[in-house]
Amino acid sequence: MKLIECPRDAMQGLEKFIPTEEKAAYINQLLKVGFDTIDFGSFVSPKAIPQMRDTADVLRRLNLSDTKSKLLAIVANERGADEALVHEEISYLGFPLSISETFQQRNTNKSIVEAMRVVEFIQNKCIQKHKVLVAYLSMGFGNPYGDAYDVGIVEKFSENLAVLGIKIISLADTIGVSQPDQINYLFKTLSTRFPTIEFGAHLHSNPATSIKKIKAAFTSGCQRFDGAIKGFGGCPMAEDKLVGNLATETILHFLAGHSSMPDINQHEFAQALTIADEIFSNV
Repeated sequence: MKLIECPRDAMQGLEKFIPTEEKAAYINQLLKVGFDTIDFGSFVSPKAIPQMRDTADVLRRLNLSDTKSKLLAIVANERGADEALVHEEISYLGFPLSISETFQQRNTNKSIVEAMRVVEFIQNKCIQKHKVLVAYLSMGFGNPYGDAYDVGIVEKFSENLAVLGIKIISLADTIGVSQPDQINYLFKTLSTRFPTIEFGAHLHSNPATSIKKIKAAFTSGCQRFDGAIKGFGGCPMAEDKLVGNLATETILHFLAGHSSMPDINQHEFAQALTIADEIFSNV
């Protein structure tokens, strides 16, 4: 099971700016742990997400000489993709494609049709630059805006992405509304129908329901989990109240109990937990 640690998602909604050197020190510690991927930053408008305005500076401060972890950066348009693609250190670009028309406009200032054109542009650029595009299906389990939603729509979006040659799709529960039965159905259906695509779970959840959701995805074909230490974070573009990420330690505890524990350095992970407490207690 691949585990993606998401300090970018943990930090992006915070109003108080975390100094660049603190961000870099935290991510450098995460790079020692053994995660498959670190979702470390985003190349997006600093007006939209001020916390991520220093992503390029953070990248320059990272020590990648002794880590097996790969880097992922989120982009929201062609310009952001071009900015990310010049950095050889970045292996993955992530794009938030929403099933909700309202949220696509709110998150990237584009219609879904326009966003699909951006996905195609980024996919072609990634192929040229030998990088991989991760498509996040935002509002993949429902939305609060009254936009149409059912599992068939998720399947159709996945089909459209498959046509473009997308190899990784992460189903994103942006506001924490997913239910175990729904998670189970989608992962079983999609992983069977599109066997060449790696499906992941980017679930926002309150701690009380996390285990049930993790179990539903794990037993149904999920191949990668996104998490954030202690469940920090949430999407600032979704609702006024942030719904936190799945806590990385909760995911690890579950995987350990199901003989699927990634090769994690527990000492370095404990150090990361300590640094996370220091950073997030001051904001």
